[in-house]
Order: sequence, then C-alpha cells, then structure tokens
Amino acid sequence: MRRFECIVLLLASIISTNCTDKQTTPKTIWRTKQWVKVNKVHNHLSDVEQAQGWQLLFDGKTLNGWHLYQNPDATRFSAWNVDQGTLHCRATNPDKLHGDLITDHAYANYELYFEWRIAFRCNSGVFINVQENQGIAQTYQSGPEYQLLAPSHSDNQVPNKRPGCLWGFAPQKEMVEAKPAGSWNQSRILQNDGKIAFFLNGVQTAQEDLNSEAWAKSVAQSGFAEQPMFGKTTAGKIALQHWYFDVWFRNIKIREL
Repeated sequence: MRRFECIVLLLASIISTNCTDKQTTPKTIWRTKQWVKVNKVHNHLSDVEQAQGWQLLFDGKTLNGWHLYQNPDATRFSAWNVDQGTLHCRATNPDKLHGDLITDHAYANYELYFEWRIAFRCNSGVFINVQENQGIAQTYQSGPEYQLLAPSHSDNQVPNKRPGCLWGFAPQKEMVEAKPAGSWNQSRILQNDGKIAFFLNGVQTAQEDLNSEAWAKSVAQSGFAEQPMFGKTTAGKIALQHWYFDVWFRNIKIREL
C-alpha cells in the first residue's frame, strides 16, 4: 500500500473514533434554575431548612396535624383530601362533610410559607390566630384572613379584597396580581409580637399591628364589630378556608421565631 493511502486510512480511523466518542459520551446536565424548578421535591425540607427551624405542616401524604374546625373526629370524611401530593378541598362534593381545616397546634410568633392554586373565578383564604372554642362558630369570627383569589373573580376589582390582602381592611400595600387559575402562587405570612406582614409572589401586600389602637379602631368600624373575639389575639391556630370553591395547597411549612 502506498504511503498516501496509509495516511488517508489513518485519518479516517481517527475521525470515526472521535465521532463514536461524541455519540457515546453522556451530555452534561447543568443544574440551572429551570432544572431545579422542574425537579423540585415538594412537601420536603432540605437540611438547611431543618437547621433553620422549619417544620412541615403538610407531609404530602396525610392530613396529620390538621382537623375540621370544631369537629376533629370527622376530618377523614371531609371534603379535604390528599391529591397527588397536594392538599385539596373538593368543595362541591355533596358526599363529603364541609368546613374549614385547622391546625392541631396554635402558633404565636412565626413565619408561614405555603403555595396555592385555585379554580377559575374562585375565592378562598387562610386565617391566622384562630380561636377554637364552642363560643365561636366559624374560623373567620376570630381569625384575620389572608385572601386567596383567582384573577378572574369579580372581587379582584375590589381594593381591600384582592389576593394577599388582609381581607376587608386595606388594599394591597404594593400592587401584584395572583397567577391565573390553575397556576401556583407563593405566599408568606410573618407574625412577631402581633405585628403581621403578608407577601404574595415575593411582594409585600399587607402590614398591620394587631396590638395597636389603629387596628382596634379599624375592627370597630368594620363588619367584624359584632364579633367579640375577632382580631383580639396575637396567637392561635391556622385555618384553610372552605368556601364553595376548589383550592389546592402544597409546601406548607412554618418556622417559629
């Protein structure tokens, strides 16, 4: 074989080997923000979160730690159920018992984080400082409400009823829209010595001091004036509202301060 032909064969062999290596070498998977978002494990605490004192309020599998307001023995028959890792209120199911879902434990100073989505044109809420006793028929009669609302709901046009508001008392501190029905929103509630702050999708939407004279005056001039226990305490249970509409929660966690 002539020298030129040998060189050509050698080059062809090298090119073939390189192509084979490129085809068999696995591609590097870069852990971008998008990768983390897609592969996020829900209803789970990282080692860092555990070290920071976070606790799950929903394990993604059971209703442990929750019960129906004023009716703890009936929770297993309720409209609240675990649905593919979410806490789902099947609000229109006629075969289920209906009512707000409430934590077994009371909390005072804390940071609460949760994610939620809601059906089209629907409304719900999260109540804080709820007092559970036979003299108070409903959670809203003692607990101020963090409003949950689909953008398609008519109340989205009412300033003090928009998502993230301290319902009925003030418009959003900073304007922000909830994500469309079916999309997940991120919410946070801070309470420390009666001073509360609400956040929706990273934007602060409410601020109040439940110990202040201004708050007491606001309550006295509101539709809650006839509820003797409304907004009077700075500790209590956390409740998820059942309000005729389907709503889903996940990644509910709390860190006591």
